Amino acid sequence: MSDKKEQRGTTAICGFDADTIKVRGKDLANELIGEVSFTDYLYLQATGRSPTATQSAIVDAVLVTIMEHGLVPSAIVTRLTHYGAPESFQGAVAAGLLGVGDRYAGTAGECGAVLERLVAVPETQREEAAVNEVRTYREIRRPLPGFGHPIHAEHDPRVPRLIAVAEKAGAEGSFIGAMRTLEKALNEVTGKNLVTNISAAIGAVLGEAGIPASLMRGIVLTARCAGLVGHLHEEMQNPAAHSMWEGAQDRVDYTG
Repeated sequence: MSDKKEQRGTTAICGFDADTIKVRGKDLANELIGEVSFTDYLYLQATGRSPTATQSAIVDAVLVTIMEHGLVPSAIVTRLTHYGAPESFQGAVAAGLLGVGDRYAGTAGECGAVLERLVAVPETQREEAAVNEVRTYREIRRPLPGFGHPIHAEHDPRVPRLIAVAEKAGAEGSFIGAMRTLEKALNEVTGKNLVTNISAAIGAVLGEAGIPASLMRGIVLTARCAGLVGHLHEEMQNPAAHSMWEGAQDRVDYTG
């Protein structure tokens, strides 16, 4: 018989018994319900830390910024899934979430990772590091995340507003500064004036809020999930999916 102790998994997020539910060490019923906002609770549950006022304001602004962008593919999928399976509310939302990706919800996490690398470099070396990041992406023939947009080709109106909110809330500025340095490097290397899109801004301000790059897509998904719920509720009251389906049939020709 082995003396080796059985290894057991652990979680620091939530535990419960018959009388209490503890989340990150706090009593759900007595310390959280009615005491914290959803944004603060999201931050606490994910990171294990209660946010500062600055961090809370920034994350809240990001959730508002990225929740909605009209009839993008994820919203269309949610509506069409409900059209085919009206009994499955959660299935329709889940189907839409599966389509939330780099093209229409953004690359905030990858932007955040690039900015984390820049912020880790001494400030005097950041311009050179930014140029190297741009060149690396060009060598592997991938677009630098956070720049260019299929709709807002000249100006993403969300970017200056989100940055202004973060700065007003008290953001220290390292990540925002790194974003601007990266923007300058991209323009110098490519000779093009590519618009800074909302993914770069989200990566920057969430970095200011202490959110690691690995968690940033989760923040985006949380916001988009709420948006899809709204689209689904409207679909149930004012159906548009049948018209979308007919439109697809009308625009796609069989060539077999």
